[in-house]
Amino acid sequence: MALQWEFPGGKIEAGESAEQALARELDEELGIRATIGPRITHIRHNYRHGGAVDLQFFAVHEFAGELENRIFKQFRWTKLEDLPGYDFLAADRTLIRDLAAGKLL
Repeated sequence: MALQWEFPGGKIEAGESAEQALARELDEELGIRATIGPRITHIRHNYRHGGAVDLQFFAVHEFAGELENRIFKQFRWTKLEDLPGYDFLAADRTLIRDLAAGKLL
């Protein structure tokens, strides 16, 4: 699913909580040490080709370190209401709509 926008994060490794996995992934992908806040939402998305993903989204209100793009084509900060203008992965679209509408944060 190249060239579509997505949020940083990844798979939970054995023995990790979802929060620990996100903290590790943010360090690996962006070089930051994040304070993981409360879970915002949980989405299970079934793709048409048969695959499925189980996604958990957490608030991150503070982090230490300088953002460094380690794996993405690009990254950017944007206002929540501007998110629907980006071509996000299908699994993220419900979250995008709810964030832009002010339903989650």
